[in-house]
Amino acid sequence: MEVEVLRALASQRRLRILEWLRDPVAHFPPQADGDLETDGVCGVLIAQKLEVSQPTAGEHLKVLVSAGLIEAKRTKQWVFYRRDEDRIREVKRAFQHDW
Repeated sequence: MEVEVLRALASQRRLRILEWLRDPVAHFPPQADGDLETDGVCGVLIAQKLEVSQPTAGEHLKVLVSAGLIEAKRTKQWVFYRRDEDRIREVKRAFQHDW
């Protein structure tokens, strides 16, 4: 198991982000730019839901992106985030076999 993945999963806030992004329509309001499911969720909405500043949310999102658990997509001045389901399945398999 990669250290970056373990680091990403070691935070309650990052685990909550992953959970919310699993079903973004249920956890976030509609966005002006981008579809919640196909484009991902704007980092501003994630910061608001976490009740933290945008830089703080950005650090959590950066860790998740670095671990490959979420993908970032820039549209205009916004960055949208969505889960990388293939990578998450890979990590789940690793947990089942590496322990």
